[in-house]
Amino acid sequence: MNDASKPSVLRCHDLYKTYHDTGADVPVIKGINLEINRGEQLAIIGASGSGKSTLLHLLGGLDNPTSGEVYLNGKNVNALSAGDCGKLRNQYLGFVYQFHHLLPEFTALENVAMPLLVKGLPTQEAKQCAEVMLSNTGLQDRLAHKPAELSGGERQRAAIARALVTSPACVLADEPTGNLDSRNAAQVLELFLELNQSLGTAFVVVTHDQQIASRTQKVLRLEDGVLSVTA
Repeated sequence: MNDASKPSVLRCHDLYKTYHDTGADVPVIKGINLEINRGEQLAIIGASGSGKSTLLHLLGGLDNPTSGEVYLNGKNVNALSAGDCGKLRNQYLGFVYQFHHLLPEFTALENVAMPLLVKGLPTQEAKQCAEVMLSNTGLQDRLAHKPAELSGGERQRAAIARALVTSPACVLADEPTGNLDSRNAAQVLELFLELNQSLGTAFVVVTHDQQIASRTQKVLRLEDGVLSVTA
């Protein structure tokens, strides 16, 4: 049962994912049930190859489960058409990856404005919103710079701004500090936590870094396809 005071943003029920490799079944996700509430900070840790990224892709509607359901804002993601699923993701989810995935030919401002343009906002309004979000991430002086002209930490902050510019209910982050040195990683984590508090966006991070996980409100471990609460 959902807590009405903290409505569920994203949840999955009895989630399974099995891959088929050279005639053999390889189960990766085994009956996971998870609920993520508005404003919640959650880390998922586990060994390399344990299925953390697979789980994040299932939760984000980027991959289909073998069985089970994923609900985003109360809607069954797996029952939607690809187009409707994409619209729902664009409205309620933001994604941040280990590699920033910024488009190299566009400026930071243009990259961050792009999700809003996809939603149909007028260009000027989209750029104004992007400028505000880039300022919130400390990049107000780098608006006209292309990714190659930004440092690694700046590129990742731009990627965070892009993920948050649509005011999503939840951000899914897959090893978001994996390509950064310790100083930039700490800055990016602080930024996530600050924006989580100020915007009320739920934040789910997949990481192998115990220090990052320890800063979140809840830590779950994925092992042998099963999620468990860490001690």
